[in-house]
Amino acid sequence: MRSLPLPLALTARLSPVAVLACAGWLLSSGPAAPPAAGQQTARIPPAGSSASAPSAPAAAPAYTTAPSPCAAVPAATLKSLVPGAGPAGKEIPSTDTKLRRTCSWNALHGYDYRWLDVSFEIGESDQEAEKEYGQRVAEKSGGGAVPGLGDSAYSVVGLTTEDKQQTREGVVLARVANALVVVTYSGSDFETRQAPTTDEINKGAIKAAKAAVAALGGGRD
Repeated sequence: MRSLPLPLALTARLSPVAVLACAGWLLSSGPAAPPAAGQQTARIPPAGSSASAPSAPAAAPAYTTAPSPCAAVPAATLKSLVPGAGPAGKEIPSTDTKLRRTCSWNALHGYDYRWLDVSFEIGESDQEAEKEYGQRVAEKSGGGAVPGLGDSAYSVVGLTTEDKQQTREGVVLARVANALVVVTYSGSDFETRQAPTTDEINKGAIKAAKAAVAALGGGRD
């Protein structure tokens, strides 16, 4: 907040307009007496100063770095969600791997195609992560809360159709202290041109999110 400028100091001007009544007054007048020993002059604190104690420092964030997302989901879970995909996955390049990391798995098994992304994002504080979580939930209407997952969690499933091919995608957002876990799970059937059911995609995304949250908890400071 910008300070307002102080007003200009006003200089008092005194004119010798009083005529001394007698020379005796002049002779008897002397310099002002010094303050008595031990006497202290009161000091007025400047405007805006505060005598209150300094506030306590903010608590350190629970997480300072993002863990490896490619190691977040067990091989058995990956095999059930993305049949035919290698367990190693592929980490997506990031501008700051300390704060944001994403791993991706995808495979075509017969005519069934599945795609799974797991991301870890680290905020400066719980409040920052909570704010980001709220904004993303607001952008994805139609979903619902996921009880018992992190400090708060939300899942939503959507269906898209392109060239008569359906694709269903589920997204799970979970917040744990100052960290966000984001899981995206989608699928298509290229033979029937239909998409997997909402229940299958939603349960799959939540299953992956639970594994990712557990992996994140292991790296808590």
